[in-house]
Amino acid sequence: MRWLNWRQHRTEVCVLGLLVGLFGVALLVLGTQAHDLFPGGPARCAGEAGVDEACTAAFRRLDEEYGYLENLLAAFYLVPVVIGAFLGAPLLARELEDGTWQLAWTQAVPRMRWLAAKLVALAGVTVALTGMFTVVLTWFRQPFDAWEGRFQYDAFDLEGLVPMAYALFAFGVATAAGAILRRSLPAFGVAFGAFLAARMSVALLARPAYATPLTTMAPVPVGGTKDQAGYRPVHSVADWTIERGYADATGRRLSSTEYYELEEAANQAGTNLNQFLHARGIQQFGVYHPADRFWTFQLIEAALFVAVAAILIGVVVWRVRRRLV
Repeated sequence: MRWLNWRQHRTEVCVLGLLVGLFGVALLVLGTQAHDLFPGGPARCAGEAGVDEACTAAFRRLDEEYGYLENLLAAFYLVPVVIGAFLGAPLLARELEDGTWQLAWTQAVPRMRWLAAKLVALAGVTVALTGMFTVVLTWFRQPFDAWEGRFQYDAFDLEGLVPMAYALFAFGVATAAGAILRRSLPAFGVAFGAFLAARMSVALLARPAYATPLTTMAPVPVGGTKDQAGYRPVHSVADWTIERGYADATGRRLSSTEYYELEEAANQAGTNLNQFLHARGIQQFGVYHPADRFWTFQLIEAALFVAVAAILIGVVVWRVRRRLV
């Protein structure tokens, strides 16, 4: 079975392995240069932007020289779905398209053992390739994570456990779609669309609700020129900010209209905005998830996608067991 699996899927495995290898080498080269901007390592400068002059200078150079690359890497959250769908789509669909299932399922190897061998082998390759890609990308992003935190949209989906969970989800969708549609290309498309829909829904609706966000309030700071006035963070930049704004002395949150009215009044008075707000007891508030919840959120989201993938694989097993071809 191993030899047969290799013969049938070596093209997909080799193509994906080559692409992951090329991306990995490029990230290692560029990442080494980015890490060299921080003599003591990126972790030493975490939270020190604006405090330590050397760290501030390193972060400034990082943004100037590699900021464009960070924006490009945001699209790499699609890599897991490409890996999973590319390996899962032809798993059954190719057999059904070519009619080879009639031979494969009538040999000495029972069809359920045949299916189990293919699922384990290709799911293992999916996890391995995605894991290698994630390790290199996580290492590359260390300077950016030290600056922005790991809850940013272009970090959370690319690091930790969720990329492998995304890949398994795409693998499960593609395999199930291939069993139902009996065509590899449509199955790949279904997996791609399903992943985008699921990922957007989870990121926007489910992820913020994995835990109750914290709320912190602080008086508006006094000082600075008129041009420097405005909102200043009341918690770490590495935290995931859900909402922020202003509240009056009683804690009632101000609407945008009320805030703009105060801002206009400060402008008419020719007064520093922060001093104007502070004198009236206005406070800043922030609703956020602290940075130390990163791994908790990773485990929850990974478990969610893996559970759905397991259900989809169960559908595949059911169809093959019943020989619905």
